[in-house]
Amino acid sequence: MTAAIAGRDLVALPKAHLHLHFTGSMRPSTLVEMAAERGIRLPRSLTDDVALQVEPTRRGWFRFQRQYDAARAVVDSEAAMRRIVDEAARDDAAEGSGRLELQVDPTSYAPFVGGLTPALEIVLDQAARSEQETGVSIGIIVAASRTRHPLDARTLARLAALHAGRVIGFGLSNDERRGTTADYEPAFRIAREAGLLSVPHGGELLGPAHIEDVLDHLAPSRLGHGVRSADDPALLARIVDAGIGLEVCPASNASLGVVDDAADVPLRQLLDAGAQIALGADDPLLFGSRLVQQYETARDIGLSDTELAHLAADSIRISAADAATRQRLLDGVRDWLAAPVPRDPA
Repeated sequence: MTAAIAGRDLVALPKAHLHLHFTGSMRPSTLVEMAAERGIRLPRSLTDDVALQVEPTRRGWFRFQRQYDAARAVVDSEAAMRRIVDEAARDDAAEGSGRLELQVDPTSYAPFVGGLTPALEIVLDQAARSEQETGVSIGIIVAASRTRHPLDARTLARLAALHAGRVIGFGLSNDERRGTTADYEPAFRIAREAGLLSVPHGGELLGPAHIEDVLDHLAPSRLGHGVRSADDPALLARIVDAGIGLEVCPASNASLGVVDDAADVPLRQLLDAGAQIALGADDPLLFGSRLVQQYETARDIGLSDTELAHLAADSIRISAADAATRQRLLDGVRDWLAAPVPRDPA
């Protein structure tokens, strides 16, 4: 990656963070502390990564999944769940994010807190508290997993629908190569009928044919990742024409081998085609790179401050934030761009 390019402070740029997973948002220090409290021995590869707190080397999907499962094992109580939500909000506030849409699958935590409904309600309650304390507007996305039966997705969709409002979207995550996309269509129909955004993953590990499948069956409002749409100009044009936002996560794409380096994400190509993009950190615990670093990558690729402000503004526009929050953040983006570029002290 090239040397950092000077410009306005990216932390001060108001932005929305629309692609962040609950467990993967955990601070490395929190993971180590909670594992020690529980006497859980973490995998050596995971402890090395989080101890160094630097961008890990490429791990591939299956190693990533093992490490994610190991991290999830420490989240076994209401207190742990609340801590993760609160720290995610505070970390976003520190990076200039005024809107956070946190994605959670309550299935994994339900056995420890009395069921799916209590698990989700804990997250929702803490999100409301943390929003009030940090000033970061927070929405929750309930996400089903491709590794589980589609009927489980319907159960989660109904749960999400019952909590529509604070729950703002319904997603589908995990390995894109698992499951049959069409089988999840009924779950997404339930969610859309409740007014929730459709925000499935697609177009990361698999290419254009998979993205078309997701578009045809899940009718996304936004597409988690979607970078492989750059492989097919006609498909990309379809996405742009439909107003489907893309949640692009350069660091995770590089770590999982989608691209060789974060700077190789086809961000410029997507922007030139007119795509609306929100940069996201995905799972910073495992990818060693938070939200501002994704904007730093965009700057390294060659995006100007005007283009970075456009990215931030689009992230706000395609969020589910209320009108007042959107306007406040968009005004902040305008003010950021109107401010003078700091002089190079050299």
